[in-house]
Amino acid sequence: MADLMAPAMMACLVVVLLAGFPVAFSLAAVGGLFGVLGIVTGHFNATFLLAMPLRLLGTFYNDNLLAIPLLVFMGMILERTGLAEDLLLALNGLFGRLPGGLAYTTLIVGALLSAITGFVSASVVAIGLISLPAMMRAGYDHRLATGVVAASGTLAQILPPSIVLIVLAEQLEVSLLEIYRGVLLPSALLVLSYAAYVALATWRNPGLAPPAAAFGRFQSVGPGRAALAALAPIAVVMAILVAIFTGIATPSEGGAIGVTAALMLGLARRRLNGRNLREALDSAGVLCSVVIFLLLGASFFTLVFRGLDGHLWIEAMFRHVPAGPLGFLVFVNLAIFFLAFFLDFFEIAFIVLPLVAPIARAAGIDMVWLTVLLAVNLQTSFMHPPFGIALYNLRSVAPRAITTAQIYLGAIPFLMIQIAMVAVLILLPGLVTTAPPPEVNLENVQIELPPTEYGESEPTESEAP
Repeated sequence: MADLMAPAMMACLVVVLLAGFPVAFSLAAVGGLFGVLGIVTGHFNATFLLAMPLRLLGTFYNDNLLAIPLLVFMGMILERTGLAEDLLLALNGLFGRLPGGLAYTTLIVGALLSAITGFVSASVVAIGLISLPAMMRAGYDHRLATGVVAASGTLAQILPPSIVLIVLAEQLEVSLLEIYRGVLLPSALLVLSYAAYVALATWRNPGLAPPAAAFGRFQSVGPGRAALAALAPIAVVMAILVAIFTGIATPSEGGAIGVTAALMLGLARRRLNGRNLREALDSAGVLCSVVIFLLLGASFFTLVFRGLDGHLWIEAMFRHVPAGPLGFLVFVNLAIFFLAFFLDFFEIAFIVLPLVAPIARAAGIDMVWLTVLLAVNLQTSFMHPPFGIALYNLRSVAPRAITTAQIYLGAIPFLMIQIAMVAVLILLPGLVTTAPPPEVNLENVQIELPPTEYGESEPTESEAP
């Protein structure tokens, strides 16, 4: 009975999630149910659950999590002031005479907008509303156009200062600054890979993406105007990153700098009014509330799961993975890739990653490398046909002339690029970190429970009465 409690708890959570109940409340409810069962069966006593208030306090006192509402609010302000549309119109003057010029422009704007918003859904919707109609008017192939929009929107997953990276840093207990540094080169390579695919596709068949310099408002402009249009968003993002990288500001203080810059930019351009400010506040409030409730529910779930020796059950499964740490990395990434068909990023981050992190740390795997690797892997969760959230978001704003099948087919080449990047990062950890890959046998790994936020170890089964 004792050995079956942890697997039963995980199976119960899967059933509840598949039934369609809200994730945050499902985590808390399953945790509460098995918390009572754990007390009744003698796995732990009632005082074990008193660690939960300390976890809640640790969450609310976390400086990195404070950056999430600030960065979301900054992105919402810049989105509603029309900055991205101005940037797309101007940058098209640099590429509009080339086959695929609007696609290149969309990738650049998508990268900048993703760094600004830090949230995939917001980026995909904004880019889809701005650039997708223009590409259709220019005669772009629907599959290529939708693939470019979806892929550029998912860059919000890995481009600093990403909300996703903040969540991963907290769940895997890694320095956010080191993650920001480690993800720069992989994210740049991913953008270049997208552009290389567009170049190859249009070279083989220029009719897929005709030049768009003469369509509607997309007139040719000089490099000066394009640079001026790109200056404002680049300056906002660079102000945040430079402040964080140089140690002038913490991530939360960097978010405050970004909000201040966004407000000043909106006022300077006379586009910030009471209506769009209220909309930005409402959107940021809803999104941040979802994240906080998920975090609290997941925290309670993992506390009870560990009390039921769930960490030992997970460890026993990984002991039989061949090829040591490399096999562990491949297995974890494959598992997360397939879980992403059914779970979204936050569910995976709050449920799965806390169970994997202690094993990876005990095996000597570089946690910055693992975090960046998982961030790129989780990026694929937004592009999975038919469940990818980015594809759903794009479907909601795409014209009726574009079919759902075309959206799915357009996403597949870019999904393959993302999967290839995961493989490259596994084989070449030097792209993220200079630390050599570990040579540790997982069969000899023993897991110790991490301390709580206030430095006290959580009771194990042996400490129960």
